[in-house]
Amino acid sequence: MNGHSAIDIHAHYFPEAYLRLIETQGSRFDAGCDFSDPRGPMISIGGAQMPPLAHKFTDIDLRVAEMDEIGVDIHALSLTVPMVSWADGEMALRLSEAFNDSTAESHAKYPDRLYGLATLPWHDPALAVRELDRVASIEGIRGVYSSTRVCSPNRAEDRELSDESLYPIFERIEDQGHTLFLHPSHVVEPARLAKYYLTNLIGNPTESAIAGAHLIFGGIMDRYPKLEVCLPHAGGSFPYLVGRFNHGAQVRAEMDHMEKDVVEYLRRFHYDTVSHSAKALSYLIDLVGTDRVVLGSDYCFDMGYEHPVEVVTEHSGIDYAAAGQILGANAKRLLGL
Repeated sequence: MNGHSAIDIHAHYFPEAYLRLIETQGSRFDAGCDFSDPRGPMISIGGAQMPPLAHKFTDIDLRVAEMDEIGVDIHALSLTVPMVSWADGEMALRLSEAFNDSTAESHAKYPDRLYGLATLPWHDPALAVRELDRVASIEGIRGVYSSTRVCSPNRAEDRELSDESLYPIFERIEDQGHTLFLHPSHVVEPARLAKYYLTNLIGNPTESAIAGAHLIFGGIMDRYPKLEVCLPHAGGSFPYLVGRFNHGAQVRAEMDHMEKDVVEYLRRFHYDTVSHSAKALSYLIDLVGTDRVVLGSDYCFDMGYEHPVEVVTEHSGIDYAAAGQILGANAKRLLGL
């Protein structure tokens, strides 16, 4: 089952300009980046140090070479943890500019292979809108990225995506016709999830469900009817809670404001293929349809797919036409390619 273009919408990137800014300016936010380890740069935030970043995260030539090896035609480049919310608004804006400009440079070098999902200082909405307006004219930016909740240097000021202060950002994203791609950042109940890597195994999927619920119950999907949203990790636990969400909306006073069944919102979202389960992926496809599922890899973390294309092409329940949608056609539409 070959012959389809493959567009990976869940491919992380740490440009050197972003890392160097953390190295030189991060200390006042208790952050830094150490380049001394031959395995790759190491980011530290609040005293906690991340593992070395493989050079494929930072070197686009190595990335494209591997894309060739595994049969992926396009990466939509996105930042991930620690994002930019650990810094104040002005510094977060500089970090966002560094990432966005670097993805534009990557696109200029590989115009048919690499595109960018814009990073924004979401915790300062005015600056976020300003950066959205700036990148609107930058070649290669084809979507917007956000964590599943808007964090801030003062964690007591964290906001859910349904917070009214974020309305101007959603409005501008919708006006510009961008798709909003989400990714977990600071996960729920981190102390309880400290062992066994549960912060990722349970925390990340739960964060996607929380974000999806806020976008529905908080009225964001109604307020911005043209807004496209893509959830990572096959939607996390979100698609599997739809029955519970729907029942709650029917019997709980907290949901009296809901005018439509929750199931009607499922196809307002897109979902990537990173489920790590053929049966889970089949359930997702049956639930939302092949036109709402897009290829993802979580490049290049150990919790991702080394061969994302085969996850689709070797899935017994997906025919040739459906594979073409999931591998590339759906993402092409979302990215406006």
